Amino acid sequence: MIDEYSVESVYAELLSRAPENKMEPRLAPLYRAMEVLGEPQKAYPVIHLTGTNGKTSTARMIEAGLRAHGLSTGRYTSPHLTSVTERISINGESVSDETFVRIWDEIHPYLQIVDAELEAEGQPRLTYFEALTILGFAIFADQPVDVAVIEVGLGGITDATNVADGTVAVVTPISLDHTELLGDTTRDIALEKAGIIKPGAFLVSAAQPSDAAQVLLEQAQQVGAEFRFEGVEFGVEERSVAVGGQLISVQGLAGRYPELLLPLHGPHQAENAAVAVAALEAFLGGGERELDLAVLQEAFSTVSSPGRLEVLRTAPTVVVDAAHNPAGIKASAEALEEAFSFSKLVLVLGVLREKDALGILEQLRESLGEFAEEICLTQSDSPRAIPAGELAELALDAGFEAENVHIAEKLDDALEWAVERAESNNDLAGAVLVTGSITLVAEARILLGKS
Repeated sequence: MIDEYSVESVYAELLSRAPENKMEPRLAPLYRAMEVLGEPQKAYPVIHLTGTNGKTSTARMIEAGLRAHGLSTGRYTSPHLTSVTERISINGESVSDETFVRIWDEIHPYLQIVDAELEAEGQPRLTYFEALTILGFAIFADQPVDVAVIEVGLGGITDATNVADGTVAVVTPISLDHTELLGDTTRDIALEKAGIIKPGAFLVSAAQPSDAAQVLLEQAQQVGAEFRFEGVEFGVEERSVAVGGQLISVQGLAGRYPELLLPLHGPHQAENAAVAVAALEAFLGGGERELDLAVLQEAFSTVSSPGRLEVLRTAPTVVVDAAHNPAGIKASAEALEEAFSFSKLVLVLGVLREKDALGILEQLRESLGEFAEEICLTQSDSPRAIPAGELAELALDAGFEAENVHIAEKLDDALEWAVERAESNNDLAGAVLVTGSITLVAEARILLGKS
């Protein structure tokens, strides 16, 4: 019965499974689950996104465009900032607690069947991410939605979401991340991510390193998918900083779209918007029909991306950003310096164990330099968080001066120290940046009342 469950109890059951960073490189259990549930992943067309950075922001832009065109949408993204229900969105809003619990209650017996079969074969039962992905597909089929925007969890070819066949496959910028699972070069990582390009699909790709672009192109040609690349067939024509974001003009696949107000900061978000425009053109008109400019302008003006250069408070300004690899840090630093006129920046950094912590610290030094000399190393509540003391050693290796490095194991202590430093010498234009991991950003949002 529904009243046996709550969102909290469902989440606890999901957490009892193998965790998100222990994704299994397999698809057979997902196909089996889809089979016993009546193939919910085929109940609606899918726009499928992969890439290293920018997936969630791009997914939210695509979703806004679809909704502006009168379509009902499902959006599946990860991870979440506050509640697990954020990962499964209906028409731009987190799925209701009632629906989340009701559909879990309905599919749970079928998941137990798949679990039992896996255990009989000596395999791990469905993981956290696999079970949540199945729940997402089932919720979208129950609604039902007109189209689902699905973000991969990790990689592509064996990611749990790849049981769906995207009519449009979107690849955001590829860089080095999760190298222990996906490979040490952008070519290797692209080989994994190219797995979402299905026969007869339409590939829309951001500008890529040449080796990654070649992999995507070859996969598209092999499966007979159309393909369009940013910088070749579409891209950002112009952009200027505007109040609360930027004004951009995009050359799409079928038309030109001037003066789109995007309430997000940085050239990387403008490029995400261009990819979103091309994906919308591909989905709505096969890349050959121009979108209505007024509809697109209205859609983009409503876009938000929580945890991405998000201002949580002022006096002094506290900004959070979920960048968690060197390429993400570089993009965020560039956007920050362009969009804000701070006199200095005090950094609060926490990083998860599987990430390139030294690379992140080195990128912060390279991108921000003397503008951000002071840094507080901390850790989120995640068991995967690198201890603050260990991060501090890496900060010294990355070139931060010992007198500017502070350690605070608790985030609230870290924020208190950073705010004090930002305001030192009666500086009214100092600011704090909290970055390095999504779990840290999530905790900062809760502490500062944004949850």
